[in-house]
Amino acid sequence: MSEAAQPKPKKLRTWSAFGEIRKVPSEYEVVTHDTNYSMRAGRAAAFESNPTTPANIWYRTYRENSPLKCETWNGFRDPAETTYRKYVTQQDGQEAVLDGVAHEFSSTRHDAQLDTAWVDALGQWLVPQRFVAHALQMTQAYLGTMAPSSYITNAAAFGAADLLRRVSRTAYRTRQLQIAHPGVAGLFAGRATWEDGPAWQEVRKVLEYSLVAYDWAEGFCAVNLVLRPALDELLLRQFGRIAEARGDGQTWLVLSNLLEDSARHARWSVALARYAIAQRPENRDVLARWGQRWVPMVKHAIEETAKAMSGTGLVAEGQRAGIIGSCLDAQQTVWHQSGLAYNRN
Repeated sequence: MSEAAQPKPKKLRTWSAFGEIRKVPSEYEVVTHDTNYSMRAGRAAAFESNPTTPANIWYRTYRENSPLKCETWNGFRDPAETTYRKYVTQQDGQEAVLDGVAHEFSSTRHDAQLDTAWVDALGQWLVPQRFVAHALQMTQAYLGTMAPSSYITNAAAFGAADLLRRVSRTAYRTRQLQIAHPGVAGLFAGRATWEDGPAWQEVRKVLEYSLVAYDWAEGFCAVNLVLRPALDELLLRQFGRIAEARGDGQTWLVLSNLLEDSARHARWSVALARYAIAQRPENRDVLARWGQRWVPMVKHAIEETAKAMSGTGLVAEGQRAGIIGSCLDAQQTVWHQSGLAYNRN
């Protein structure tokens, strides 16, 4: 064949990394697609070192060999299509809202007017929440590190950032209360209350177990689909309503604002679970098996924490069942939306 007759090589299109597509990728896809270095094409292991090094063995064990499998995880999309620019713009607005709330309530000396019994309750139930948020943050950071797709990594990274915001806002609210009530010891004992207070031990236990759920997908299932929906319902929505009833509008507004982060987190978590099941129906059974392990543990933690709240008089005995039910309903909603059958037992 003469040189002139040879077919010309096919010219790659600008978006060839996406394969054969018929539309221009969105900004979200352009900045997110296939950027996980440890998932690069042609790799022998996650990192460019001997495949038998501890880090490579870790990724092979807890990511590549996870029971939750998919031909390609790059097909998953965050429903919110969150990019760094979009996230920063959005959260800047949310921070401005909370800054305005803090200024408004400070100008009226709101905290100084809170009764001592409620301030004591805040020392026991609000101040230690920064440790809860920090533990949840670590689970999302680990998920982002281990995830088999940059689409999952980015969603988890923004989730970790949300929780850092929650740590900061809880700490800020704590300091406001300390300034207004310097004589209330519980406001200064957050770590001791978290580590040794009987009311927190079941929550602390399940969080610590979630931190050693090393398989990336089990950790995702345990925290994103089971633990966090129930825990956020208890500590953000239900405790916020208690604060509102006690005349603490500032705490209620702060916790209500943080609930928006929680709702966005639940939406992408549900989308990922549904994607995994759609790509490989056997994944439904994998998630269900993990659910059988984690749902009873989380249910017990919620029940014991609500019991402790009623034992200290924060929640009336008649309210306790309703609060527990709301927490389990929140968990069940996420589970059902993920396409999974739920068993509270």
